[in-house]
Formats: sequence, structure tokens, C-alpha cells
Amino acid sequence: MADTPGATARATDRILVVDFGAQYAQLIARRVREANVYSEIVPHDLTAAEYAARRPTGIIFSGGPASVHVDGAPRIDPGVYDLGVPILGICYGAQLIAQQ
Repeated sequence: MADTPGATARATDRILVVDFGAQYAQLIARRVREANVYSEIVPHDLTAAEYAARRPTGIIFSGGPASVHVDGAPRIDPGVYDLGVPILGICYGAQLIAQQ
């Protein structure tokens, strides 16, 4: 890790990349790690308590192959929105945030 003023602070951050089945979750997690931030890929069907137990400082909802309007499309526990951490939605993830 580079010896820069922000490097230490970022090393304590934990970003959860929520996998909705798209091919890009690994790429997203790698890009976060390249910014010297720890990232972990997690399944979308965790409970809010399980997300909280991982103590994230941010959450990224990845894309997915489904539409949020299709019956049986992957959802997220609504309690995740109450964790008080920033959430970034990419493609399907952004649609899910807007819908829920």
C-alpha cells in the first residue's frame, strides 16, 4: 500500500459488493481493492443483520441479468437501507434502490 495520508484510513474501510448474478461483481470488487479499500462479495439474500455483522462502511449493489419488474427478481432485505451506510447501485442495483 502506498504511503499516502489517505491510505491508512481507507485500509480500515470495508465495502460489501452485493452479487445479483451479473458477471461484473468480481470486477467491481477488484476495482475497489485497487483503491486500497477492502471489499468482499456477498450474496443478495443475506438479512440486514448479516450485513450489519460484517460492519460495512459502504455497500455496492452490482448489476444483474434480471429486471426488477419481473416476478421472482432478486430483492434485498429492506432493513439494509436502515444500516446508515452509503449504498451505490450499479445498473440493476440502481433500479432496485429506486423501486424499493
